Amino acid sequence: MKESQLNMQSELMKTLDPGDTLDHYQLEATIAHSGMSTLYRATDLNSGKLVALKVPHPEMEADPVLLERFNREQEIGQELDHPGVVKTYNSEHRSRLYMVIEWVDGRLLRSIMNEEGAGGGRRLPIERAVKIMLRLCDALDYMHKHGVVHRDMKPENVMVIDDDHIKLLDFGIAMKEDARRLTFAGPSPLLGTPDYIAPEQVKGQRGDQRSDIYALGAMFYEMLTGQPPFTGPSPLAIMNERLIADPPPARKLNPEITPQMQEVLFRALERDPRHRYATAHEMAWDLEHPESVGVEEGVRRPSLHQRLPGGRKMMMYALLALVPILIFGLMIALAKR
Repeated sequence: MKESQLNMQSELMKTLDPGDTLDHYQLEATIAHSGMSTLYRATDLNSGKLVALKVPHPEMEADPVLLERFNREQEIGQELDHPGVVKTYNSEHRSRLYMVIEWVDGRLLRSIMNEEGAGGGRRLPIERAVKIMLRLCDALDYMHKHGVVHRDMKPENVMVIDDDHIKLLDFGIAMKEDARRLTFAGPSPLLGTPDYIAPEQVKGQRGDQRSDIYALGAMFYEMLTGQPPFTGPSPLAIMNERLIADPPPARKLNPEITPQMQEVLFRALERDPRHRYATAHEMAWDLEHPESVGVEEGVRRPSLHQRLPGGRKMMMYALLALVPILIFGLMIALAKR
């Protein structure tokens, strides 16, 4: 990139600091900064209300794929209207590209798990975990019924507010089921987060609402046990293990979990999406009516690290790590063509 272009981008970034005004929004503080955008807390000078402004970086605006992804995120946010989903306000005349989002006072679920978790980890009391999960199911079911798949469900994208009500955040890689697929733009934005990504997404598939169900199950597992369903020496090893194994039974990590609740976890975390809960409503029904949950007999297949001795385990991890690398390489080659 030419030096003049870099200087121009740097100058544009300098103009957006706390205390500055962007149209009729007074920037109060920088909340988060990523590789693609910066999130500010701001005051709407017309109404006096707090809002969040998501401002893309200049280099993002110059990338057609990232620009389309940003516009799609804004479009999806404007279409959704549910108390458990953060609102994105309609477009108006603006001097540059940015998104105006509802300001939510609360704490991220990740912070609550880290700071209030019991049992030496991120474990929440079962009653509280179920309450949060039911509200997540309700918000996600609404999104799915409107044709939107989140694709990045994780504790960092859940804001917990008064009385454990929730708000789903960040539709940066969400998609509408009837929308065309965007050009491949690298594994991280496309796939989501290793601890919560569904097996079909690891394989490079687009995923659907059942992929969000898998992520819900992974979050619920972590809330109940204090650890993710799968662990490993690297993100690639974690993603690969979920392709071939079931997670350790949750009751071994937290004996307070009932057999019925463990079965709910198993059904949400099925490797084959055809065997998973089809909707978030189905999962919520089982959580509200545990007496109706039949517990399958027999032993589930143990996870990889439980089946292999140390040396063979590390060798297996190394071999399995090649699988997503080959997939990503193929996808990059196809994208270039």
